[in-house]
Amino acid sequence: MASSGDFRNEKSHVYRHLFESNGLNMEREIKKYGYEEIKKYNSEVMDIVDRFIVTMFGGLDEKCQNKFEVALQRTIEFEDELAEKFGGGTQSREIGNEIEEIGRQSNSQSASDIRKKYEKKLAAHQGSENEVKDGNKDLSAPGAGFNFHGIISSCFEPHLTVYIELEEKTLMENLEKLVQEETWDVEEGSQNNVLSSSMQLFLIIKRSLKRCSALTKSQTLYNLFKVFQRVLKAYATKLFARLPKGGTGIVAAATGMDGQIKTSDRDERVICYIVNSAEYCHKTSGELAESVAKIIDSQYADQVDMSEVQDEFSAVITKSLVTLVHGLETKFDVEMAAMTRVAWGTLESVGDQSGYVNGINMILSSSIPALGSLLSPIYFQFFLDKLASSVGPRFYMNIFKCKQISETGAQQMLLDTQAVKTILLEIPSLARQTSGAAGYSKFVSREMSKAEALLKVILSPVDSVADTYRALLPEGTPMEFQRILELKGLKKSDQQSILDDFNKGSPTISQPSSAAAPGVQAMPQPPPTTAVQAMSNPASAGFIASREDVLTRAAALGRGAATTGFKRFLALTEAAKDRKDGPFRKLFNA
Repeated sequence: MASSGDFRNEKSHVYRHLFESNGLNMEREIKKYGYEEIKKYNSEVMDIVDRFIVTMFGGLDEKCQNKFEVALQRTIEFEDELAEKFGGGTQSREIGNEIEEIGRQSNSQSASDIRKKYEKKLAAHQGSENEVKDGNKDLSAPGAGFNFHGIISSCFEPHLTVYIELEEKTLMENLEKLVQEETWDVEEGSQNNVLSSSMQLFLIIKRSLKRCSALTKSQTLYNLFKVFQRVLKAYATKLFARLPKGGTGIVAAATGMDGQIKTSDRDERVICYIVNSAEYCHKTSGELAESVAKIIDSQYADQVDMSEVQDEFSAVITKSLVTLVHGLETKFDVEMAAMTRVAWGTLESVGDQSGYVNGINMILSSSIPALGSLLSPIYFQFFLDKLASSVGPRFYMNIFKCKQISETGAQQMLLDTQAVKTILLEIPSLARQTSGAAGYSKFVSREMSKAEALLKVILSPVDSVADTYRALLPEGTPMEFQRILELKGLKKSDQQSILDDFNKGSPTISQPSSAAAPGVQAMPQPPPTTAVQAMSNPASAGFIASREDVLTRAAALGRGAATTGFKRFLALTEAAKDRKDGPFRKLFNA
């Protein structure tokens, strides 16, 4: 097979013949001259020529794409001239205005911008009225009312596939470049705290949309919109990959750091920037879809949807905020471990709040102001709810990790619990975001009240500890109650009789909870019959006190929950003052 020049062999007075061309010559040996053999070889020759031509023109599409676009653009300009002279004008200016609206901040419009916007609308309205008045005058003109748009340029539509492929390749390359050059920081004084890569990406997308909408508004524009979807999903993946990850591997598992996320102050700022950038992309992608739906042909308008892309960015926001909470949880690890190392069983007196409480306060005081200044109120509220739902149960479970707790130790721990609750309640003020403080305060109080109730049970006398446990922690389990007896320092032989009475009084509780094991979080169990409900029946077995007696003792424990002195500590033991013996009698003889 060979390509050679063809020309006519005749006399001519010009340098080149007008009909000169390049020809494709193919030679092949045919050994047999039967009809079937010749037919077979001709078919093979045509297949080879067909593949050659397809390959050749495919290469021409890639190499001559710019000339192809220029030809299409000139054709469209010619159609616009025809429409302007004989038809109904052009829409290019309106399309440009729609595209320019993408990504603009609605809350940053000045009064002059709003005035210009409505001046444009008024001018367009007046122009349409003038067109209606002049319409009857122009109806007699040749071509009046005929739509010239796409009459020629539509022939290019099936051949724009390569154009879409090149646009996607260019957008992906620009995306990689933007991410590589991203500093993951925001200029000081910036109002939106959005990464520059996200804003630059939408500027590039706007230019691509403007170029394509100038060429076609049909299938090719819809294909480009699907390219925009893929590019934005790829950017969401890039943001997701930038979030700090937990430790993995053998070393992390051996050191107890498997799955834990360590975050520095800079990491926390970067996470906030990612949240803001994902929110910006979520909003702007919706505006992009609205603009494309207005520009594209009506048959494709219903298919223009960015909900999947917006879901991707919503997932990035959620993961980022959860990562912030996990980072603070990792910072709390040292303080929680310090809490379990305190000798609560040998504590001689109640003093100021413990050192681990001061450590928690320092961590929050260092991180919260920056987070409050960078996150929007709605996302900061989400972060607070996640933080409260994490710290409260974790503090409760951490009490079970401690060793023996004496009455003085439990009272000191009550003081620390009140201090931690106060620190958590002051977070909205520390962040200068108090819009949702009321609901958050109720949430914190409810979560931390469980730890307070646990400590009140530990402080209760041995003969009424089961009744107090049922009254204050009605969803408790036998395994958890057994761990409380261990924290009180009771021997195994003394525990058995109390456990028997407890099990008789709560027959519905049969599944042991993992909460009794230190360091393992309990799964929620169905609420058993409460102490108050059981005591309404005088014949109930396993109770050593009446309903009024239990409620009186629980009230006494509540009044003494925040006490720090010896005299207030007497309120916790007023239920035992009538006893003639026992460890509490000497308190009343002093």
